[in-house]
Amino acid sequence: MGQALTRSTPFAIGVVLAVLVLVWYAAAIPMNAPWQQGVYGRAGAVDVPFTQFVGDVWNQDKPILPTPHQVVREIWNTTALVPPHMPRSLLFHAWITLSATLAGFGIGTVLGIGLAVLIVHNRATNRSLMPWIIASQTIPILALAPLIVVIGFNIFTGQLGLPPDPARFLSKAIISAYLSFFPVAVGMVKGLRAPEQIQLDLLATYSASPAQTFWRLRWPSALPYLFASMKVGVAASLVGAVVGELPTGAVAGLGARLLAGSYYGQTIQIWSALFVASILAALLVLAVTLTERLVNRRLGARPA
Repeated sequence: MGQALTRSTPFAIGVVLAVLVLVWYAAAIPMNAPWQQGVYGRAGAVDVPFTQFVGDVWNQDKPILPTPHQVVREIWNTTALVPPHMPRSLLFHAWITLSATLAGFGIGTVLGIGLAVLIVHNRATNRSLMPWIIASQTIPILALAPLIVVIGFNIFTGQLGLPPDPARFLSKAIISAYLSFFPVAVGMVKGLRAPEQIQLDLLATYSASPAQTFWRLRWPSALPYLFASMKVGVAASLVGAVVGELPTGAVAGLGARLLAGSYYGQTIQIWSALFVASILAALLVLAVTLTERLVNRRLGARPA
């Protein structure tokens, strides 16, 4: 029983997390020590016990490296102890980022699937479009995001007459779609080309139409590739939503929370927002995984 426990996945994850937490606490001591020593020097304190020194280092108001319990406490104080509709709540900021993430992910997924279908079924599109799809990802998103935000905001507010908040939302969604469509497009191209030639020839002998070949062979074969690429795409979409909030001067969203923390030196606030973003990404990937299992069970698609 002991060997089975040590080989179990939860046990392995727990061991890794415990090691990371210990390393985190240990790294916080030398990184935060200079400031604490300066505080002792200004106060004239000498011969401070090591236990008190470590306790003070681990509980600074503005540490260089916050400790795990400080980050957890900040997350608890800004989620459980604050109404979710208040701007001080991390749930409030997480929902704003999540809404843009889901919108961009939906747009990127539909766009990626559509481009993949065109690439697979049209040689001219394959030769002309695929190189540009790959080249589009060579531009750093940090350089592209301000352009998309400014141009999109001006178009949505000026030409389309949208209010500022929906315009910012759509601009962030475009950035999320830009990051998420690429893995979906590449994965779907691979998946739609997965059927072997003998399978295609078999359907041809049955006089199957291109639509029947697509829905009965290519699409089921591409489902594992689609969901694998969607897991990458949804995480990239969240990154795009956070990055899209940085150059807009937004006052809401996890990106705005990170920006405000960097302005005022609130490292605990920065780390808590990062952790919430990580948790959000994990939940989104988990949602895609559960959807994949349901679809595979219902349609009988082969596992990846």
